[in-house]
Amino acid sequence: MGNSNKIKSLSEKIAASLIKNEKSNDLETSEIFDAKTKVQMLSEIKSGKHSDLLKEIDTEKDWKVLERKIQQQSRKSFKFWYYGAAATVAVLITLGLVFNKTNQDQDFSEPVIVNNNIEIGTGKATLTLEDGSDIILEKGQTYESNHVASNGEELVYKTGNQKQKANNYNILTIPRGGQFYILLSDGTKVWLNSESQLKYPVAFTEGETRQVELVYGEAYFDVSPSTQHKGSKFKVFNRSQEVEVLGTEFNIKAYKDDTSINTLLVEGKVAVSTAVENQVLVPNQQSTLNLETNTIRITTVADVYNETAWRDGIFSFENKPLKEIFKVLSRWYDMDVVIENKVKKEERFIGTFNKSNSIEDILIAIKSTNFINSYEINDKTLTIK
Repeated sequence: MGNSNKIKSLSEKIAASLIKNEKSNDLETSEIFDAKTKVQMLSEIKSGKHSDLLKEIDTEKDWKVLERKIQQQSRKSFKFWYYGAAATVAVLITLGLVFNKTNQDQDFSEPVIVNNNIEIGTGKATLTLEDGSDIILEKGQTYESNHVASNGEELVYKTGNQKQKANNYNILTIPRGGQFYILLSDGTKVWLNSESQLKYPVAFTEGETRQVELVYGEAYFDVSPSTQHKGSKFKVFNRSQEVEVLGTEFNIKAYKDDTSINTLLVEGKVAVSTAVENQVLVPNQQSTLNLETNTIRITTVADVYNETAWRDGIFSFENKPLKEIFKVLSRWYDMDVVIENKVKKEERFIGTFNKSNSIEDILIAIKSTNFINSYEINDKTLTIK
């Protein structure tokens, strides 16, 4: 079976799994972004074998069928359906991007690889205890104390120590190339992206406002409701901003090298405040705090999943400039990126990748669409030509 037909078959399998409300293993084991398969695909494209496949794809019709199925699902299962739908559409997008480039002159030159030491990110973090000591947390290793336990990928705090531990704080630091999940003592769930740091109490004082600090980086919060904590509020502090939680799920992006702080509301309601301004967000709204002017701008995000897919192990790029895409990738793969062509930096790309893909798989996929001409890898530095 040709690779073009394999892609069509994969799309059908994913769609069938969605209709049955099942998770398809093909989402995890797909050859779509495998480097070798990509090269084979390009060979087929050059020989014209993709033409029959394009005639068989009716994206508008197929999407309408899938959309009806999604609307029939309960709210609880919607996120998985959205993930699956995004994966299916990404297959078609990849086909479209590659096929639409076949009439252009493409550079199929081999990349230059010198001592490739760029590794896929994984679960790892440093836990700083209340006495200042550091505990290294890594995938495959366990840690446990009288109030917290970790399996190397997540950190779970025990409840019931409110009076004894209320004034003690821990700090969880996620390095470049890492990610971590934490369950706070009040039941709040927090996903921390690469190069992030969260400061929080070991336990919260009953009846008082629950406060944590996102020192820097990106975090997704699913907050335990105040009704379960005698009405106590939940607040997230970060530099010049305070977020008071009036609902449940939201994402904050506040990296050290960013000039703004983005707060995106997924469910419920939050109030974003500075020393001079206060804004209340409703679902699908994002506040952008300009750190230079200290002003807040509110926008509506059409596709929330693109901004929060990272916590599900997915890179979802929707019309993003290459410079932003490689900034995201540099954190996960703990690499330095140099884009030599200034024009290429601003070119916009649509694509979805699994975070378990190697950097070379992703580069070959992007290169096959002619968005980049060539690249070099030397140790932990990636140079885009």
